[in-house]
Amino acid sequence: MDVSGGSGQPRSGNDEPAEHPAGPTTPATGPTGHPGPTPPDTPEPPEDTPHTDPAPDTDDTGTGTDAPHRAPSAHRPPDEPAHEHRSLAHSGIAKGEPPQPRPREPGGGILMGRPFGVPVYVAPSWFLVAALITWVFGGQLDRVLPELGAARYLVSLFFAVAFYASVLVHELAHTVAAIRFKLPVRRIQLQFFGGVSEIEKEAETPGREFVLAFVGPLLSLVLAGLFYLAMKPVEPGTVPGVLLAGLMISNLIVAIFNLLPGLPLDGGRMLRAVVWKITGKPMSGTVAAAWVGRALAVSVLIGLPLLNQSGALGGNNADTGGMDTVTDALLAAILAAIIWTGAGNSLRMARLREHLPELRARTLTRRAVPVETDTPLSEALRRANAAGARALVVVDAEGHPLALVRESAIVGVPEHRRPWVDVSGLAQELTDGMRVSAELAGEDLLDALRATPATEYLVVEETGEIYGVLSAADVERAFVRAMARPS
Repeated sequence: MDVSGGSGQPRSGNDEPAEHPAGPTTPATGPTGHPGPTPPDTPEPPEDTPHTDPAPDTDDTGTGTDAPHRAPSAHRPPDEPAHEHRSLAHSGIAKGEPPQPRPREPGGGILMGRPFGVPVYVAPSWFLVAALITWVFGGQLDRVLPELGAARYLVSLFFAVAFYASVLVHELAHTVAAIRFKLPVRRIQLQFFGGVSEIEKEAETPGREFVLAFVGPLLSLVLAGLFYLAMKPVEPGTVPGVLLAGLMISNLIVAIFNLLPGLPLDGGRMLRAVVWKITGKPMSGTVAAAWVGRALAVSVLIGLPLLNQSGALGGNNADTGGMDTVTDALLAAILAAIIWTGAGNSLRMARLREHLPELRARTLTRRAVPVETDTPLSEALRRANAAGARALVVVDAEGHPLALVRESAIVGVPEHRRPWVDVSGLAQELTDGMRVSAELAGEDLLDALRATPATEYLVVEETGEIYGVLSAADVERAFVRAMARPS
């Protein structure tokens, strides 16, 4: 996805330019956002503004030309060493894009409930597919039970709702497994082509990945079996018999479709887990399953209309007309596009997650100098430039941090007024969420930034000592660099 940064370039914590390690950006299969607002583009700062060092260019392989740096605090010498599951009912496990902060309570349609504490939404597109199912199934009922008349559409609507209830059970299976493995589930969404369980973290082992993917189709198979058993005592030519038969067949199709071995389907995640187990590399599993998914998309695009025309899927090829052919081709194109796009997104997210461990608070932190609340801005900037620092931390008389001086606020003060403006008037008061540990890295760091969106964060050692200031704009630029870096 495109990630926009703020003004200026990433700033190192020492005097040398530094390569910022990269981390992934958020889906985008899901909602997008930023790790906090970024300062606007600004002109070159005056001499007493903390200097901005540009990040090094990358060579043809995408590798930085300078070694990663460490950003010491003002109290430390610069040379000290650095310590979607988605379905037809389900077209894959959707992952929330890691680096981008978002509301803890995401939207996505009409909230239907919170089973197991996970919000379930019905997207507006569901009403379109419900109307489509009602129309198509109503036409079939007219041939089987012509005596129903217009009431057949009421029966068809009931079928559409019952079918999506089955889809919800499929998604809840993924959700329960994720909760069992202590993986956060953002939401479940019922939409046009089934449902999506948005699980925000990867499974830690291939075995868990396999189980997480398999439970969905397994529940669909169980439902198909239950509907089959319920058909036994029911008269075949009745409304209950037709409904039970339709639900049995639809759940069987959902299970079989999702077991196909290509991302983003459940079968693709199962294939990924198998290759991951064999090679020991999750990326290898993702690449294999994604390319199988792309081959599957092409097969659906070409094969589904041919199968329908041949009568292999239960239709009568003698009755196939021009409109039916167009409908089959359109359905195949939509399914193929969903599978192809999902496979590509899986590859992209895997590449970003591969770089995620490189994203460390220490290497992205700017060196900072402490200043008291009544210090004039011009004096604070002089001290920062003398120390080679890139950020200002407002402290009390005992040296405890109180606030961070915003970079955008500094640039907004004309140079001639800086001797008369105290830093306290440009500072943002620190909250608990704006203090992050220098030891944070990867997904833990991103989780901390998502929890409290801000433009800057105070980075501290385990002892509470000031390490420096982490800019959200620098984090965003690290994600952009990750996008350009080959796996």
